[in-house]
Amino acid sequence: MRIDFETHPSRYRHWTLHVDGAVATLAMDVDESGALDPDGHYELKLNSYDLGVDIELADALQRIRFEHPEVRALVVRSGRDDVFCSGANIYMLRDTSHGLKVNFCKFTNETRLYLEELSAESHVPTVAALSGTASGGGYELALACDAILLLDDGNSAVSLPEVPLLGVLPGTGGLTRLVDKRRVRRDRADFFATTAEGVRGKRAVEWGLVDAVAPRSRFDETLAGIVEGLVASGPARSGPGVELPALAPAREDEGTRYEFVTLQRRARGRVADLHIDGPSDEPATSAETLRAAGAGVWPLRAFRELDDAVLDLRLNHPEVGVVVVRTRGDLGRVLAWDEALAKLARDDWFAREIALHMRRVLKRVDQSARSVFACIEPGSCFAGSLLELALAADRSFMLDQDEGPAVALSPLSFGALPMSNGLSRLETRFLGEPERLVALRDSDGHFDAGAALDAGLVTFAPDDIDWDDEVRLAIEERAAFSPDALTGLEANLRFAGPETMETKIFGRLTAWQNWIFQRPNAVGESGALSRYGSTKRPEFDPRRT
Repeated sequence: MRIDFETHPSRYRHWTLHVDGAVATLAMDVDESGALDPDGHYELKLNSYDLGVDIELADALQRIRFEHPEVRALVVRSGRDDVFCSGANIYMLRDTSHGLKVNFCKFTNETRLYLEELSAESHVPTVAALSGTASGGGYELALACDAILLLDDGNSAVSLPEVPLLGVLPGTGGLTRLVDKRRVRRDRADFFATTAEGVRGKRAVEWGLVDAVAPRSRFDETLAGIVEGLVASGPARSGPGVELPALAPAREDEGTRYEFVTLQRRARGRVADLHIDGPSDEPATSAETLRAAGAGVWPLRAFRELDDAVLDLRLNHPEVGVVVVRTRGDLGRVLAWDEALAKLARDDWFAREIALHMRRVLKRVDQSARSVFACIEPGSCFAGSLLELALAADRSFMLDQDEGPAVALSPLSFGALPMSNGLSRLETRFLGEPERLVALRDSDGHFDAGAALDAGLVTFAPDDIDWDDEVRLAIEERAAFSPDALTGLEANLRFAGPETMETKIFGRLTAWQNWIFQRPNAVGESGALSRYGSTKRPEFDPRRT
């Protein structure tokens, strides 16, 4: 079954997005029969979720950012009275493939990080209104919000029951956010994460698991007060929103074609070619002309397409191990768009949201378990924001010939599009050689193959005699390696430098969860996840590794 990552509020089955002036509300009322599973192996009971539920959530957050600039606070709540969210559907986790488990966790992690970025960068703070129990991934969703209000009725609780009930970890950053974000004491976090029934009422507030509790009679009043404070806490965005139309790519057996992006799978081998076309029009000269052009402007449209292609590769083409990235177009036009966007983003919310979206998509590339090689050839336009793809690549090859290709830096190259470690890709690349970064800042920003190699911007610069063989052999060799070893290799090498909450979630949590999802204590015949819901208790191999 092919998974489609595009949706629209009119087609939501699990969420309702309501905007009332400065306040948006996302209400979760999961359709039990609406699982992303054509064979009906599981139902989404108790507001549990699968990837389909989270695809809608990610779409809603994107639309709040672009289509509703008037919003200054977001409430995430349940459409049911008995439960907020019971977390990821356990039967989905038990019965789906290992790859889908891992990529489901990765996507939900990205979505919750986008929720936090909505507050930090777009000045739309969030509150989770838990008018019922929030367990597992449901509580992790609440942890991604700025404030958490819990119903104080003697029954409603917050919990992370994955370890005692399932033999796995909370998969969406819960452990990291407890101690890094909410600063919960380690001993309390240890008790909380190993107690299936969770914590409720005053203890939940005292331990820092929630910010406030309220009885049912005062729950809405207390929530309104929290929201009022959030609305007053930040600056307002101005101007009409910009509608995000469907991308509507042409999908064929061998690949997918968008307006600016083409994804082509090779007939033989585990390789796909990803082509990104540069802009064909001149950049907007003002915030008004940028907004008038809408979602069709090149940086937004092209990076939305790139995002969809990356997700398509992750979930629908697991056999592809190597992605070869190429660009086509006018180097100068890419630079002109980058410069215009950098200038307009200082004062215009729409330009800023486009740049933030580009940042999120490039992070998605970084986090994807695919080897990425960049090929820089005549006609390429690896400049500024598109050069980030070459810098994100595990290796880059640039053809060295007379009147050959060039690469170029732009204002977006020096910190506007940071990685998960908080550094630009150039800073990460030159951690041991900071003087190179200084030299790049002082340069004119344009480099032919020899200069790019000397500056450290590319890995290799073969001449036209060696080009075909060197690139071909490198790709064939890469595709022949163990994909499991490559996933671990790339994840270790891509995020040099400081550790952040985001790198912990992806580098530490995802790596451990990837391992635990394959261990007999979780998914073996007598493992906790396999036996969940049966009358048999799990049997654990007691040996620690």
